[in-house]
Amino acid sequence: MQKRKRKALTKPKTIFHLISLFPEALSSYIKESIIGRALADNYIDIKTYNLRDFTKDKHKRVDRIPYGGGPGMVIEALPVIKAIESAKRKAKSVKREACIIWLSPSGKQFDSKEAEKLSKEKNIIFICGRYEGIDERVREIFKTESYSVGPYTLTGGELPALIMMDAISRQIPGVLGNESSVEEKRISSPEVYTRPEVLIYKKKTYKVPDVLLSGNHKEIREWKERKRKN
Repeated sequence: MQKRKRKALTKPKTIFHLISLFPEALSSYIKESIIGRALADNYIDIKTYNLRDFTKDKHKRVDRIPYGGGPGMVIEALPVIKAIESAKRKAKSVKREACIIWLSPSGKQFDSKEAEKLSKEKNIIFICGRYEGIDERVREIFKTESYSVGPYTLTGGELPALIMMDAISRQIPGVLGNESSVEEKRISSPEVYTRPEVLIYKKKTYKVPDVLLSGNHKEIREWKERKRKN
C-alpha cells in the first residue's frame, strides 16, 4: 500500500539560526532523519551564519589571545554581534523577539521540558562557541538564554545546537506525524522488542517478555510504567 504524502506547510513554524565558525559541519545531519523531513515539509527552516563573513580582517580571522593571559584563543565580540544582528533582521517578520541561545557547559541543563517550551518560539538563534569561548561582552549587549546539554565540555557548540534542534523539532506539532510518537507525552519503556518472537544467538535463546505478547493492555501499560521508573 502506498503511503500518503504529508502536506508541506507554506510557512515554517520555527526558524533555527545557527551562528558558527564551521556551519558546514552541521549540514550532513541536518539533511537526514526527523530534521531533514521537517525541513522538507517546511515545519522548520534552518539558516546558517559563518562568523568569518562578519569580519573585516583580510585573513578572515575572528579569534584573539585572551586578556589576563591563559591558554587558547577567544572569539571576538564584533563578528558575533554582527551575525546576531543579521539573524535578528531575518527574524523581524514576526512580532515576537528571537530567542538567543548561548551554548555553554555552565548553562542551564537542557531537557525535554525545555525543548517543549522552546518549540513555541518562532525564531531561535544558536551561538556556537569555539576555543576558550566568546567575548563576554556579547552577553552584555544581547539578552540570551544559556543552556548546557550535559556535564561535560565539547570542542564547540555545533553538536549541542544539533541536539537541541533535534529535541525541539520533535515537539513541534506535525513533525513526527503522529502526536503519540513523542515518548515524553505517553507511557513508554526504555526496553522495546520486535520480530522474531524468539531470537537464537550462539545457541542461546532470547525471548520477548510474555506480557508484551499477552494482548492485555492494562498489564502491558503497568509493565512499561515499571520499566520507565527503574
